[in-house]
Amino acid sequence: MIHSLYFTPDGHLQTDLPPAEYAAVLADKTAYLWVDFDDEAPEAEEAILRETFGFHPLAVDDALRESHVPKVDDWSDYLYIVVHAIAFDPREMGDLDTKELDVFLGRNYLVTHRTTQIGAIERVWQICQHDERIWRNGVDFLFSKLADELVASYMPVVEIMDDEIERLEDVVFEDEASEALEDIFGLKRAAVTLRRIIGPQRETINKLARDEYAVIDARTRIYFRDVYDHLVRMHDITESVRDLVSSTLDSYLSVVNNRMNEVMKTLTIITTLFMPLSFLTGFFGMNFFTAHADLPTWTSQPAFVLILLVSLVTPLVMFFWMRRRGWMK
Repeated sequence: MIHSLYFTPDGHLQTDLPPAEYAAVLADKTAYLWVDFDDEAPEAEEAILRETFGFHPLAVDDALRESHVPKVDDWSDYLYIVVHAIAFDPREMGDLDTKELDVFLGRNYLVTHRTTQIGAIERVWQICQHDERIWRNGVDFLFSKLADELVASYMPVVEIMDDEIERLEDVVFEDEASEALEDIFGLKRAAVTLRRIIGPQRETINKLARDEYAVIDARTRIYFRDVYDHLVRMHDITESVRDLVSSTLDSYLSVVNNRMNEVMKTLTIITTLFMPLSFLTGFFGMNFFTAHADLPTWTSQPAFVLILLVSLVTPLVMFFWMRRRGWMK
């Protein structure tokens, strides 16, 4: 669908302006227009972007057919900007969804293109219909509010990831720790994806805040600096989240190794206790009842009782001896 907001010089706001009237509105440099393409047919979008707005074919192709990391391209009369929103569902660990938002920013217009719902756009859209101060500061200020809302939407995702880390830290010390491995790796993938998006987006906003673009007023750059500061803080938090995930994975591996050591320790003790018995039974060959050699002394009943007592006492002696040495702690 194609939505639009048209702010007239006399302070009147008109919604859902027909695309046929965009050209006339753009000719009025004192009016502001925001057009939002929400999963519209590419053919209809391309015709409006190329013919009505006059965007370069390469920029239009980037917006309609290609996926990009966050970036900004200066086309002199307008900027082509790519930013990303994110969504994270803890029930599908590791599937951090990135939603690309393509933006064309001109002197008196803002064009946004997306293929899925982005909550930040919906919230700013509602604000623009009730607060005309945003419009009076220009479309560059409008985009700074949109960028700030996008960055603010990152924090709930980071908080969800942090809560998941705390949950996994408790799980790894429980008996069902093996079930947490998949969640840990999924959370690690999500943290890496988040870092991969925030890094380039931080540089993109930094360019908007520092570089001199014709369509961005000098007074608006300070708002982009504020968004940049938020992204720097978000980047640091993301690094902390990634470190916490790595620490959780190390804890999991340590717990698994400790449990494996306990198992090996138990098996070693059992083997050690039965080693003398194996020697005794192997030496005598269990020939007390059917001796083939003329050894009456070794196959007599007292010898049988003696060997039986030795077989019973030896493991007990070794058990208490290993316990006294501290090998069974």
